[in-house]
Amino acid sequence: MLALLDWMAGQPFERLVVGDPSLLGEVEAIVVAAHRDWYEASGRTGWTEPKAYHWLRYEDPDPVRRLAEGVRRLEPELVRQESQVDAAIALAHRLGR
Repeated sequence: MLALLDWMAGQPFERLVVGDPSLLGEVEAIVVAAHRDWYEASGRTGWTEPKAYHWLRYEDPDPVRRLAEGVRRLEPELVRQESQVDAAIALAHRLGR
């Protein structure tokens, strides 16, 4: 997943948001879901998507970098989301990765 994000960081932003779902949207959904798993596994309750986006500091103007930092911190949870990660990588391949 980090290799995918490294590749994404070098792409024009417009390329990352094309399609439905977009590559950026797919990766974002995977990271947010991994955050939910991590949050709940730590015994916390009341998870919401805004909490995940706040945790990622997603208001930063570089969303790919924010996602990469989130992936590094959530790597164990992302292993459980392997099929979704594979789908995002397949989408990147279709975009020319």
